[in-house]
Parts: sequence; C-alpha cells; structure tokens
Amino acid sequence: MRRAAVLGTGQTDHRTRRTDVSMAGLCREAIDRALLDAGTDWSQIDAVVLGKAPDLFEGVMMPELALAQSLGAAGKPLLRVHTAGSVGGATAIVATSLIRAGVHRRVLAVAFEKQSESNAMWALSIQPPFTAPITAGAGGYFAPHIRSYIRRSGAPPHIGALVAVKDRRNGALNPHTHLRQPDITLESVQASPMLWDPIRFDETCPSSDGACAVVIGDAAAVSAASREVAWIKATSMRTEPTFYAGKDHVNPRAGADAAAALWASAGIKDPLREIDVAELYVPFSWFEPMWLENVGFIGQGQGWKLVENGDTRIGGVLPVNPSGGVLCSNPIGASGLLRFAESAMQVMGRAGEHQVPDAATALGHAYGGGSQFFSMWVVGRTP
Repeated sequence: MRRAAVLGTGQTDHRTRRTDVSMAGLCREAIDRALLDAGTDWSQIDAVVLGKAPDLFEGVMMPELALAQSLGAAGKPLLRVHTAGSVGGATAIVATSLIRAGVHRRVLAVAFEKQSESNAMWALSIQPPFTAPITAGAGGYFAPHIRSYIRRSGAPPHIGALVAVKDRRNGALNPHTHLRQPDITLESVQASPMLWDPIRFDETCPSSDGACAVVIGDAAAVSAASREVAWIKATSMRTEPTFYAGKDHVNPRAGADAAAALWASAGIKDPLREIDVAELYVPFSWFEPMWLENVGFIGQGQGWKLVENGDTRIGGVLPVNPSGGVLCSNPIGASGLLRFAESAMQVMGRAGEHQVPDAATALGHAYGGGSQFFSMWVVGRTP
C-alpha cells in the first residue's frame, strides 16, 4: 500500500444563502482554493471524487452529471459518493484509497451542499416504503438519543451549552464560518428557545450553503510539493443499519468499531494523549461528549467531564473543533470533508487564528444517517 498525503485544502465562505454562485460556482470556489493551496493545477489532477448528501437537499438528481465539466472531471474518472451526513469523510477516504492503491498520483476530493435551493426539513421527512415515519427532521430524531445519554451518564444540563459556547467562539476565529458569535455566553445559550428537548436554538447547527475540496497525492507528489503536507496515517469506515434489535443509538457499534480499527491501523494506543486535536462531527452540542466516548478518547459516561473541565478547548488536553465545527457551518454534504480538511490544516500549520499550537497528529471524524455511517482518518506531520 502506497503512502498518501493531503497536499492542499480549500473551502468556501459558508452562508445561509449563497445567491452569488450556482452549485458549480460554489464547488469551483473551494476547488480553486484547494489547488492554490496545494501548489498544483488542473493538468496534474488525475481523477475527481464528488460527495454530497441526499439529492433532495437541492432537488437536483445526480448533480455530478451536470457538474462534471465545472469540477474539472471532463475526460477524467469521476466517482460520486453518498453516505448521508458522513459523505464528506467517505469522499476523502475513497480518494485516499485511489492513491494508496497506486491507481492515481493526485486526486481531487470535493463535497458540497446548497441547502438554500430546497428544504432540508422536508427532504429528511419523506417516508420511504417499510420504514418508520420521521416528521421532525434531524433534531427531533436525535433528541431522544441525547436524553438517553444524559440519563445514562448523569451529565448536568449545562454541558450542551458549554460545548455551544466553545465552538461558536472558536468559529469566530475562522474566516469561513457561517455563524460567528464571539460574545456568546453560557447564559445566552441557556436563554435561547427550546427546539427539541433538551436541544436549544443555540445548541444546534445552522443550514448552510458551502463546499470543501482537498487535493490528495502520493509520495512522488509530496516530493514535488513546496509546502508542508498532512500524511494520512490511517483511515476507517464502518456502517450499521438504522434500526435493529439491540442497536445502541447513544454508543453506535459502527462508530466504536471504526475508531478501534483506526487506532490500531495508526498504531495509537492512548488516543487522548497521542491525538493533538480532533475535528468531530457535532451537529448538536450534546454529541461532543457522546462521540468522545464512542471513539474511545474516554470511558463511557465520562465524556461530559472533559467538556466541563475545559479539556476540549483550544489549549486543553484535547482541543475539539477549533474550527467551530458543524455547530458553526453545516453544508451537510461538505461537513464531513470540512472535518477532514480542518484536521489536515492543523498538522500543516495552516489553520490561521484557530491553529492549535504544535499540533502534530489530528483526527477527522464524520457520521451520517441514523448514526449508521462513520468515516474517520488520522493525519500527521510525518508519514
């Protein structure tokens, strides 16, 4: 298996509505920035991997067909990936696999969502045959899982608000974020309206238009690069059904198995001590302590204590989402790739004002569907 590394990343400015660009223009904004960051051009890209969440989010079926030329994929291999909200992470992993297998030298991974062109609540509320009806969107679906976590762990009710304050303040340091609230406080979050008990308005992700792109290359491409790269040490994907007898929605088996495989592949024995920064997919603030436990940073029922102690802040034991995370920008199809890209930016030292000092090893994490699709990678300064 050949070595692979992130050569460059690019992302759009994320907003509620990007009426200044089409879907093609949105993708090109991220792609052009990624190519510039990688110090390469279209002629050196061998293949393109495109990811996005369900097509109903824009109401355009199979958009990869219409976007092929704008993505620079005309006359080149083009793959479309779809694993619900985790699709951005899966897109990066598919691109990485093409490098590791020796199929291509440089691959462009791009993911996007232009939610303003449709209605995500409607798109998430359709009832496919032989499935339980879900008419409350993502927040209504996940709120009972959060309540279950609180009961199991005994977490105090302010933990979600603490995560929201941390991530929104982090997001204010990131020039691309959708929501910027540098003056947000614990009191202001707790005073915001309750949407789905216990999820308050300021504890939930926005609906964003945005895109992200990553250029991934092999060792030869790295040798030709003029800037630091992020070596991809390990990747992992796991899937489980949405519903089955004994499914644990609080601690999904697919997530735990994916993390265990990731740590083993990367040679990591103690993730809490060996990972310098983590970009976790946290669409609702309570998922931070849940995923800290699920991926094995800390034992079951203990994740909220890391939050309360301030260990997940920039400067803490394990900075989580220094970019602001999904709580600040949520172009769903791109949200997972943003986590992967931001983790690479940290180890390349290119995260700007939200840079974690001396970050040498980072985790990118994404999940999707009914907590059924999980994608993760570990990147570092060295191979």
